[in-house]
This record gives sequence, structure tokens and C-alpha cells, in this order.
Amino acid sequence: MENRQNFPFVPFFYFFCLLGFVFIQAEAAVKKYQFDIQVRNVSRLCHAKPIVTVNGMFPGPTIYVREGDRVLVNVTNSAQYNMSIHWHGLKQYRNGWADGPAYITQCPIKTGNSYVYDFNVTGQRGTLWWHAHIFWLRATVYGAIVIMPKQGTPFPFPQPEREENILLGEWWNKDVEALVKQGNKLGLPPNMSDAHTINGKPGPLFPCSDKHTFAMEVEQRKTYLLRIINAALNDELFFAIAGHNLTVVEVDAVYTKPFTTQAILIAPGQTTNILVQASQVPSRYFMAARPFMDAPLSIDNKTATAILQYKGIPNTVLPILPQLPAPNDTNFALSYNAKLRSLNSPQFPANVPLKVDRHLFYTIGLGINPCPTCPNGTQLTASLNNITFVMPQIGLLQAHYFNIKGVFRTDFPDRPPTPFNYTGAPLTANLGTKLGTRLSKVAFNSTVELVLQDTNLLSVESHPIHLHGYNFFVVGTGVGNFDPSKDPAKFNLVDPPERNTVGVPTGGWTAIRFRADNPGVWFMHCHLELHISWGLKTAFVVENGKGPDQSVLPPPKDLPPC
Repeated sequence: MENRQNFPFVPFFYFFCLLGFVFIQAEAAVKKYQFDIQVRNVSRLCHAKPIVTVNGMFPGPTIYVREGDRVLVNVTNSAQYNMSIHWHGLKQYRNGWADGPAYITQCPIKTGNSYVYDFNVTGQRGTLWWHAHIFWLRATVYGAIVIMPKQGTPFPFPQPEREENILLGEWWNKDVEALVKQGNKLGLPPNMSDAHTINGKPGPLFPCSDKHTFAMEVEQRKTYLLRIINAALNDELFFAIAGHNLTVVEVDAVYTKPFTTQAILIAPGQTTNILVQASQVPSRYFMAARPFMDAPLSIDNKTATAILQYKGIPNTVLPILPQLPAPNDTNFALSYNAKLRSLNSPQFPANVPLKVDRHLFYTIGLGINPCPTCPNGTQLTASLNNITFVMPQIGLLQAHYFNIKGVFRTDFPDRPPTPFNYTGAPLTANLGTKLGTRLSKVAFNSTVELVLQDTNLLSVESHPIHLHGYNFFVVGTGVGNFDPSKDPAKFNLVDPPERNTVGVPTGGWTAIRFRADNPGVWFMHCHLELHISWGLKTAFVVENGKGPDQSVLPPPKDLPPC
């Protein structure tokens, strides 16, 4: 009798096992993408020119994945330039081979060749992005990465009706690589961009651009999620929508405590998710993006626009422009960034390192070095701790993994060689820097605090600093010189924002903390393309741990040769 009662349970047991297996399979899917790097003619601002694209698209295709998925992207290079793609903000645990920066974790993919970027998306969900990481090719080679939460895990904010990717970029009428070469010959910056763009389109405030305008249709009383990415090369941007409040719910693929604002500030490399409620009188409203610059430097200050259009409103209705902060509104920038806080919930905790094993202090500076071939005999340069980084001829990760000598040194200084009044009057003498491929070695699983200090060498300026392979906590920021005796007492060690790219304020400092639990060679650089090309970059060599899953994975068989 007992046997008979138990009998029906057996198939159910197997059914549940099978169901569990199906769920595991569904949770950890393999997503495959083909990226063909190809040149296409594109017209903007009454100018047509050939640009490098992925699959002929500008911006490129969106990668959609779910937390826990494995991703395979086969990149085939049919353009005349060497190519590499960086998956910005993905941690690539033990797997620097898939990180993408040319000559840091791989040699580039040569014309006619392919490489499969093979990586897992572990413990991350939200908006990230991908872009070319060689020369200035990311001007047109970029796209969004949307990581959905695990099946059955809701957003920690109201479920939106729909979502839209908003990629902010820059457009040059001339060939960008030719402009950069010309600038390098002169020892000066190349010409600034001719327009900013929203999803590759400058909007109707520019000539020949009525048809090059992004529009998003909304229905009254519904809520929308905008995934905003700053893919611009050299400009921090304000973004706003006329008549609508924006509720920030995530930055750099980390949930935040929600707060409402009329505009956001987003630096190159950063992402911000906002909720927008279509609560206004049905009409057409401009979304707008314009640069923030509070230093005495010239920039492309033109406004890109797109349209938020309520359903049923004809295209003949003229859109309303939003009130963006003034281009030099430092107070808005500082107060906006001060509002950013990690959600720090039981499900999404902020595991801030409280004990620090290694204290680092890096100054960020511009400089002038001799250049015998330049008309003035000098060229502009940039540095960290007065060291201008020299790119190697082979990937640093290969040199580290195979113990190839003579490629890099691990003596990058923990603090500047000569302390000075970093943010006093502009310094215009002794602006030479030291050149070298110098890295900093970090012990596995050690905790690092890095203070990034802007300086007035030539000029103060805001610098968005990006660290590969990690998120970090922005525990403190301030204007002027960092004071090690007073400032740490004001650090937020409870719910600081967790990011992969942070804006160091003009004439100020930012303190970040992270746990070095990802072995490999990880690039850290300014995300202003001009400064990265001038040498404002370095890398951390994070040593292997003792455990079997605490060392760099072996390189893939198809890693591009040098």
C-alpha cells in the first residue's frame, strides 16, 4: 500500500529534476553574436564620409544578455585599421583575455582576421557598453550592453512600461584618424567635434538633420526606463528632458537609492539608468545633451537633441527645449554627484572595504615634452604621478602570463615623486614628464585605497578615470588639495556609489576603494580620448592567489598574434 502511494511521486520527482535542469539551462544561456567590422558611408550635417562600423550600424548593435549568461562575440575585421573591442564595465574575472584594450590584454585583430571574445556575465546586471579600444575608432564603433536580472528577480524599482537605450556620442565631419594624426604632428589637440549625437543623430538644431533625429513615442501616465550611455570621446554631458523629472535608479550597472533630478551629469564611459513618467500635457518635448566644462578650455558646446513624443501628437507641433544647467555649473556637478548612493539593500549590498592594505595617491596632470618633429619643438602630454605611459608592442597580459622580460616595469610610484601645491596658481614651468611602461603590482585580495588628485599643471580639468576588471566605491571627493589628516574622516563607508568610471572634479580629488580579487593586468586611464592618447594611463598587475580558482585563466587558442 505504501509503495503504491509513493509510486506517483517518482515521475513527479523526475519531472521536478528535469524542470530544475531546464531552469538552470535557461538561467545560464550561451549568447552568440557576430560583429563584422566594416566601413560604411554615412551622412550627417550635410557631409558624407566613410566610417568604421559593426555590421554596418551606427551606433552598433546592442548585446542583450541575462545575469549568469556566457557570451561569445566573434569579431571579424574587414576594415583597414587594426581593431579591438572592450566590454566596458564587465569584470572579466580571471579572464583579461576578453577585456579588449589593445596592447594591454591582447594584440589587436588585424585586417582579415577574427577573434572570439568569450566571457561570463557573473554577479552584474544593468546597463554597460562596448567600444573599440584602439586609436580613436570608438568615435563610431560603440554600442550598448543590456544585462537583465536573473529570471524571476525583479528590478528594485517600479517595473517600466518599456525601455530605451540612449547613447550620447560625438560626430566629426572629417576623418577622425586623419585629424588625430595631424594633431600629433603639430603636438596639439585635434579639431574638436562638429556635433554631439543621441543614438548617432545630432537632432534638428543642426543643418541637414531633420531626418537625423531620434524620436521616442510615449503614452500618458506610463513609466519608461532610459538606459543612458556617454559614448562621447572628450565631453562630460548634461542630459535633460523638457518638462519631465528624471529619477536616477542605477549608475554603471549598480542600483542606487532613487532620487529625482531635472538633469543628470554623465562623464565619458559612464552609464545612468533613469525612470521617466509621461505625466505632462501630451505634446513633443526635446531631450537634450550639452557639455559641462568648468575649466578655461575650449570645447564643442553645441546641443544634441532628440524627441519625446506623446502618442497621437502630430510631427508639426514644435518641441519644447529643456533648461539645462549652465555649461560651467560646478555647483550642479558637485551636488548631483553627492546625491549618488548605492542601494545597499540585503539583496544588493555595498561591500565597502573598511580596512585598507595599500594607500595610493596619484596626481593627474598635463605637461609639455620636447618634440623635434613638431613645429614648436614641443608637444602636449599627460601623466599620472608625472609618468607618461608608453604603450608596449605586445600585450601586457601576455608578458605577465608568460613572464616575458623587458616589456614593462612594476615600479610605478605609490605617490608623486615631488609633492607640491597641486591646485594652486597654474604652473607653467618645468612641465616635462618621465616616459615609461610602468605598472603597479598589487597583492591578490588586498584592499586598495586610491586618491586621484587633479593638478593645475597648465590647467585644472575634470578627468573621468576608468578602471578595467573592477568596480570601485567612490568613498570621498572634494575641491582643492586632498588633506590626509582631515578628509578621510568625511568618507562615506556605508553606501557610497559603486562605479567603474569616476569623474575627478576640476581642481579637486576623488578617493576610491576596491578589493583586488581579480588577478591579471588591468588598465586604468582617463576616458577622455585626448588624454589617453597623450599618456594619462597606467595598469595594475594583480597577482594570482593561492587557490585553484584565483589565478589568470590560460589564453584562448585564437588570441590575436602580435
